[in-house]
Amino acid sequence: MRESEVIERLRRIATHEAARGLLDDAALFHGLVITHDSIAEGVHFLPFDPPASVGWKLVTVNLSDLAAKGAAPAVALLSLTIAGDSDWEDEFITGVEAACESYTLPLIGGDTIALPDGAPRVLGLTAIGHAGRRVPDRSGGEPGDRLWLVGTIGESAAGLEQLLADPKATGPLVDVYRRPVPLLAAGQALAPNAKAMMDVSDGLLLDALRLAQASSCAVEIDIAAIALSDAFILARGADLGARLFAATGGDDYALLAALPVGVDPSTLSLPSGTRMAAVGVLTAGPPEIRLSHNGRAIALPERLGHEHHGSDASPVADRP
Repeated sequence: MRESEVIERLRRIATHEAARGLLDDAALFHGLVITHDSIAEGVHFLPFDPPASVGWKLVTVNLSDLAAKGAAPAVALLSLTIAGDSDWEDEFITGVEAACESYTLPLIGGDTIALPDGAPRVLGLTAIGHAGRRVPDRSGGEPGDRLWLVGTIGESAAGLEQLLADPKATGPLVDVYRRPVPLLAAGQALAPNAKAMMDVSDGLLLDALRLAQASSCAVEIDIAAIALSDAFILARGADLGARLFAATGGDDYALLAALPVGVDPSTLSLPSGTRMAAVGVLTAGPPEIRLSHNGRAIALPERLGHEHHGSDASPVADRP
């Protein structure tokens, strides 16, 4: 089954109002924002990635979901699979500890199980945060809202590409792939004004389409408006091909926010140095995505981003 088909089936069970119709990355339950993400060896991290970076990544991808709801980290539960290599687990836990300390996220419990020899590791974390006065989901966008991308995209996919070509590769792009940084403070600043908000984990184009679908709108994206980092431009350039690569790569953990026309995020209390760009607009009509580049309409790429399939083994992205 495709990921979207699995989620549609689960909607028959997840009928509690806290589930928000499974149209979001997190549940909202009695003032708590609750999310759970798993990462799998060979899908979200490479077998030769340093174990400490895997631990860091597991924590921070969950915190990115809290960031997209404007929540403040509260506590976490860890699901740890043990595969017979005590050094690997010890270093992995060191990475979890470093991320929890960095973002003041106490670990309060979880579960451990042993894996058969040779089985790929699958690791999970439940992160719980305190909700702010407003918790935007994906479904509140309206025609006329501007879509703002907060953060940059493409670095992680470019870093992964470098590692697949050379497992010993190093540099800023590899660092972004292995140690994502959740935009918690930015999310808390945006949440009170955002009609809809989510993190960009499976690719900007695919995630923008998901936001549009949840909001029952169409979406127009100007690919030329995407903010790219200097490191990405140095490695991949900034032409149309590079921008499409960035917009479909995934594993970014930037934020995508639908804001009313009168709201300029540069006037909000965002952290110093935050990169942001107005990359599109929601429009009336059936949910679909339309692309342009410097005012010229362009065809959609064959692949909008990363969606898991039952047989998927691609080491790239997250989840919806």
